[in-house]
Amino acid sequence: MSQYKPYPAYKDSGVEWLGRVPEHWDVLSFQRCVSIAEGQVNPEQSPYSEMTLIAPNHLESGTGRVLYSETAAEQNAESGKYLCQSGDVVYSKIRPALRKVCIAEERSLCSADMYPMRGHSGMNNGFLFWFLLSEPFSAFAVLEADRVAMPKINRESLNAVQLPRPQLAEQQAITSRLDRETARIDALIEKKTRFIELLREKRQALITHAVTKGLDPNVKMKDSGVEWLGEVPEHWEVRSVSSVSTKITNGYVGPTRDILVEEGVRYLQSLHIKGNQIKFDVPYFVTEEWSNQHRKSILETGDVLIVQTGDIGQVTVVTDEFAGCNCHALIIVAPERSIIAGEWMSWVFNSSYGYHTLLSIQTGAMHPHLNCGNVKDVFLPVPPLTEQREIMKHIEHEERRVAALVGKTERSIELLKERRSALITAAVTGQIDLREAV
Repeated sequence: MSQYKPYPAYKDSGVEWLGRVPEHWDVLSFQRCVSIAEGQVNPEQSPYSEMTLIAPNHLESGTGRVLYSETAAEQNAESGKYLCQSGDVVYSKIRPALRKVCIAEERSLCSADMYPMRGHSGMNNGFLFWFLLSEPFSAFAVLEADRVAMPKINRESLNAVQLPRPQLAEQQAITSRLDRETARIDALIEKKTRFIELLREKRQALITHAVTKGLDPNVKMKDSGVEWLGEVPEHWEVRSVSSVSTKITNGYVGPTRDILVEEGVRYLQSLHIKGNQIKFDVPYFVTEEWSNQHRKSILETGDVLIVQTGDIGQVTVVTDEFAGCNCHALIIVAPERSIIAGEWMSWVFNSSYGYHTLLSIQTGAMHPHLNCGNVKDVFLPVPPLTEQREIMKHIEHEERRVAALVGKTERSIELLKERRSALITAAVTGQIDLREAV
């Protein structure tokens, strides 16, 4: 914010959460500046049924961006909706911590969970929109909403809010500047988000090429005999999972409500398997006695875990840290260590070839899942163990490099979001003077 100057003089707003405001600004109750629409219409009747419907789930938190749209008929809306006009500010009264607000681009309907509102003469709708996205107002709304069982801010609380109001021309100047600056920040965020997507695509391509073609660009190739796999290096084998494994079995499949305890043996589930890693951030435990009664699903270092239901295609290898755990509804493959490393098998399944192969063998239209009998017949490229280790070392090096780039970019996105939020707050509460900036 160093490029912006404060106003020449300030006064106490008389509102604790608002603090000081520029000396020439008014501070008025919400109901003196803004009208909140009343009266609902039937969304099943024409012409309302064909109107765009605005609901909280259509909006992105904290940005005012509409993620997608649908008509009342497409949503099969039945209960009463509010009618809003083009340019109205539409604010979600439920769970205000999510900061869901937008400006209607056309005559629309909005759900009963939202308030359509418009400024009186002397109140700019754009300024109102940015104020509702500001941090001080959001903090106030959250405190008000927490007074009831289902967090929401009612009309009475909203109408009593004290609203800072500069002169109309100044509101328009602030709105124009925020429109322009937030659009610039949003474009940077979008660019960086796309960069992360490209990095992840590159990571996937690198893994796939490494585990199906190797690292030597001049190696002689042969047909693998597997359509999706294509050619592999001539000295590699192509073998079924069953032929390179000593065990293929299931984790425990059954209700868990009576077996979980506060502490004990860690109990891995599909939600713990993500990105070729075990992430035990949601802890589940079973007793040691129960685990010993289900020994076939006790895990050893090097075992490969394949998600059986839910997020099919997620695969990882058991590290020393998770040896001795038990598991639920996961396919466990114990590789023949003299032929194939568990880490190698896991990387193959994490390649595009492995991922799409697993998706192709899932069964069950209503509840897709994998069967051990189908997984055992999947073909894997199997280079010599020494080459497996060399390729895995290369993949892991590239993984760290890509992860560092992704992490750095994600942090820069968070900083941009923080800057965006701080700019909005500073502008609509008068901490910075944007009159000359326009």
